[in-house]
Amino acid sequence: MNEINWVGILGSITTVVAFVAFLAIVAWAYSGRRKAAFDAAANAPFALPDDEIGERGQGRGAQQ
Repeated sequence: MNEINWVGILGSITTVVAFVAFLAIVAWAYSGRRKAAFDAAANAPFALPDDEIGERGQGRGAQQ
């Protein structure tokens, strides 16, 4: 009866470490210091020039 279940203990430790890492990532993502970087990343697609349409209305950005 004094047998230790090492697999269960290791699984529990892994779960706790993963949960703490998740909480750290969430705290980092929602911290006020990251707001400027995330705002810039959110607006990055809008900073690209519009696609040009070819002679016959074909090419990237052409409506079909």
